[in-house]
Amino acid sequence: MAQGENAGSVSGEEWVKQYCKKHPMADRWAKGYGVIQHSIETQARVFQMADSLAARGTRGDDVPLFELLYALDRVASAAMWVVVHETYARNVYLDGRELVAEDFKPQPEGHTGGSLNMVPAYAGYMAINAITGHTRSWIMGQGHCVAAIDTINLLLDNMTPAHAERYSLTDEGLTRYVRDFYSYQLGDDGKQKSPLGSHVNVHTAGGIAEGGYLGFTELQYVHMPLPGERLVVFLSDGAFEEQRGSDWVPRWWRAEDCGLVTPIMIKNGRRIDQRTTISQQGGGGVGWFVEHLRLNGFDPIVFDGRDPAAFAWAIFEMECRLEAATRAVESGKESYPVPLPYGIAVAPKGAGFYGEGTNLAHNLPLMSNPRVDAIAARRFNDSAKKLWVPLGELKDDINKLQRHESSNRPRERDHSLAHREVHLHQVPPPVSRPVPENRRDRTTWTRTSPMHAVDAMFLAIVKANPHLRPRVGNPDEMRSNRLIQTLENLKFRVTDPEPGIPEDIHGAVITALNEEAVAAAALGNKGGINLIHTYEAFGTKMHGVIRQEVIFTDECNEAGRPQLWLSIPLVLTSHTWENAKNERSHQDPSMAEAMLGEPSDVSRVLFVPDYNTAAVVMRSLYQTHGQLWTLVIPKMEVIPDLFTIDEATRLLEQGAIRLDWAGYELARQQVILTAVGAYQLEEVIKASARLQECQVPHSVVYMLEPGRFRRARTKGESAHVAPLTLREVLYPDFVPARVFVTHTRPEVLIGTLQPLHTGSGRTGALGYINRGGTLNISGMLFVNRCTWAHILEEVARLLGTSRETLLNASELAALHGKACPEGVII
Repeated sequence: MAQGENAGSVSGEEWVKQYCKKHPMADRWAKGYGVIQHSIETQARVFQMADSLAARGTRGDDVPLFELLYALDRVASAAMWVVVHETYARNVYLDGRELVAEDFKPQPEGHTGGSLNMVPAYAGYMAINAITGHTRSWIMGQGHCVAAIDTINLLLDNMTPAHAERYSLTDEGLTRYVRDFYSYQLGDDGKQKSPLGSHVNVHTAGGIAEGGYLGFTELQYVHMPLPGERLVVFLSDGAFEEQRGSDWVPRWWRAEDCGLVTPIMIKNGRRIDQRTTISQQGGGGVGWFVEHLRLNGFDPIVFDGRDPAAFAWAIFEMECRLEAATRAVESGKESYPVPLPYGIAVAPKGAGFYGEGTNLAHNLPLMSNPRVDAIAARRFNDSAKKLWVPLGELKDDINKLQRHESSNRPRERDHSLAHREVHLHQVPPPVSRPVPENRRDRTTWTRTSPMHAVDAMFLAIVKANPHLRPRVGNPDEMRSNRLIQTLENLKFRVTDPEPGIPEDIHGAVITALNEEAVAAAALGNKGGINLIHTYEAFGTKMHGVIRQEVIFTDECNEAGRPQLWLSIPLVLTSHTWENAKNERSHQDPSMAEAMLGEPSDVSRVLFVPDYNTAAVVMRSLYQTHGQLWTLVIPKMEVIPDLFTIDEATRLLEQGAIRLDWAGYELARQQVILTAVGAYQLEEVIKASARLQECQVPHSVVYMLEPGRFRRARTKGESAHVAPLTLREVLYPDFVPARVFVTHTRPEVLIGTLQPLHTGSGRTGALGYINRGGTLNISGMLFVNRCTWAHILEEVARLLGTSRETLLNASELAALHGKACPEGVII
């Protein structure tokens, strides 16, 4: 079979006619149904697939191929019929009668065009599973096309419980279905009543990503399936413009540690308001895109995006080519990267219904509301009539796609990626460093980088659990970020290793100067073990792809479907305070702040203060599931060793602990100093020493995880927050004066810690106030008013005492811009 744009073209129309004469069932299928017609090219491709399947002895679900494809046409057409009803109708009649004004919705809504394009795609996916007897996983980047998925799942009884209890193939069941779509109703529990969403949600059978952030599926899919698994990926030409990195997929795929992936772009040529960039290249853009794919190491296959059988053939063909490429590598005939098959399904937006190919096809193709416009109603009824399938015939057709037991395969809702359950087999002990006996004496402190503990623990866990595929998302600076052992052992994944550099064809470190792409490598690898690291300031580039995981996981938790993939750390290092030398572009705590705003039981944000705490955190997080841990960790070799392993363990368990070796006259404490961040802790300890000299009773608290001390907003957070008894121990009511010194902007922390806020006159917060430049760490602390001297000034304000009782004249002069702070405060 030929390669490239015309792949699968064989000897033409005459050969197809002869094949149909020899195979009456093939001829019956070839006639199509309604708007679903089969081109000569598609027929030829399908007939060749039939011969290949016969030669292999593949029986699939034991339904003759052309009987199944004949049924597929009708199931797909019926699904399109339901999809357009979902947008416009409030009543559904399976007898196919014309709708009158009262049968239409007062306010139609839906992503109709893209959903119509996805019907043949998802139906073809269902068909190839039945044809081969193998249930593949699927993911859809254009999550707003969910109506196609939900509708076919309804017709084929592949629903989640939330759908199955409400919807059925009856007038009543389908009427409830279309009325639930964009109903906006709340239930008695105050939550969304309908299980249907505008995008893929937790109730979409087999759904594993919302797909609301266009472009991220393109970055993740190659890292998703494990060896032996198969993944069908539905993408959009609009999303092609969203994210850099999708064209690097062939660089990462290896048969030895990746499953089969079959990416398919639905090339319908339109965004919401205009043509896509691809379509503006002339000639519809297909030729341009084919050349783009070839230049980037793909093997493009163009086919008819209107035809569900074409999708089934494309998935089969792409897998065959990828398996052939694997054999060529194994035999030494080829080397990586192999040409990765990539399907291009060409169809106008909204194909099969009125308005196809227009801008209006995106959501409401009829131009006006058929409830109040007779012309629009006529357009709807005329187009819908071409899609309708008589119920008796439809039920027979549906039955042919529900023979999973024949091949002993799971339903598509239970595909392998939808139900990850991953566990460590071995948990190595934490690495550790000794802590000075007298921690009050700063001259005895030992110092190192906590990132060494991250490095050592991650590698130890990976080595102890060889059953887990490791992925490290690395946007660069891995050595600088102290992940040296991890790099030396796991190595950069490359296609042409450079001598003397830790690179390997099969390396586990995915590196690109693109934060979204490397984060996606870890987020996609939910069957393995992962680590993402980056400069803190550039973590904001990862926000969308990380948040997509958080919100979908949170929905799963609320629905009683906790996710059982190993929790994933996002290590933000070379961070705001220690990147003092690199101007304000490198001085930004926004990512940690944003993740603090997400559900704290899913999005855990920890400010790691030292080596032993880093070791305990890394060891513990891989024993949890379904969480994203944002770890703010310094990399410099100047961080004091202040917590024993036992103290670090308690710190993680509680979220905060009091430093009993610091403070002064705890029983009579007048103010509580709380540090959130390693550099902030050292300044707090310096301030504590001065308060002791001045005989001001106080306590010192280190807060590792602020989200544990927030006012719970959900049931999940209620179970995660620290108990009231701990709060009362650390922050007793009789001590209203409280100073928080934080790595973040102070307003964000104070907003998070509302239950600990005693009022503006009694609670103060110091942190990053958007000051920076080309400085050192102490200079960065000073310009952001976070030094020990600034802490003491805040203490004086809250206690209503004179600043002169805590600070001398030289210090005060430096604080207020009347003298240089160097040698006085810093």
